[in-house]
Amino acid sequence: MTVSEIHARLLDRFGSDVVLTLNTEAIDHWIEVAAGRMADVAAFLKQDEALQFDNLTDLSAVDYLEPDPKKQKKFEHEPHVEVVYHLYSFPLKHRCTIKVKLPRWKDDQEGSLPEVPSVAHVWAIADWHEREAFDLMGIRFLGHPNLLRILCPDDWVGHALRKDYEFPLEYHGIRGM
Repeated sequence: MTVSEIHARLLDRFGSDVVLTLNTEAIDHWIEVAAGRMADVAAFLKQDEALQFDNLTDLSAVDYLEPDPKKQKKFEHEPHVEVVYHLYSFPLKHRCTIKVKLPRWKDDQEGSLPEVPSVAHVWAIADWHEREAFDLMGIRFLGHPNLLRILCPDDWVGHALRKDYEFPLEYHGIRGM
């Protein structure tokens, strides 16, 4: 099944207020889904007989921010973060990429993490992927069974893969390089 056919099936099921965009211009075609409905869409993608996306190959996050003032004029994106879901169906041998766009900060309040529903109850591997995206990119996955840091210490401040992250001069009395 092509990404256009998957998009049409999702539109039939959820409508255009949930299934927002189909991008076939990119090398890897993708479908954008409304953040608040991602868990519902994920369950459908896995359970629907025509789709059977039984494998979450990868879940990652991207920070669309250009911190360099000299480069901001040429930067073509409004600042935001995205969660990217790469899916595969072993029975049907097709793949799909789903994106969810989020504001960099919830309610435009700096430090208030953006939120998207967890899909860990749909694909168990999402448990680890979501924890990594939470830890390094500062995205809160609502309903996650154990949303704790996975790579940084529990008392680490900030999210190291955000483009505006400032590395601390020292951590527990140890100075950085």
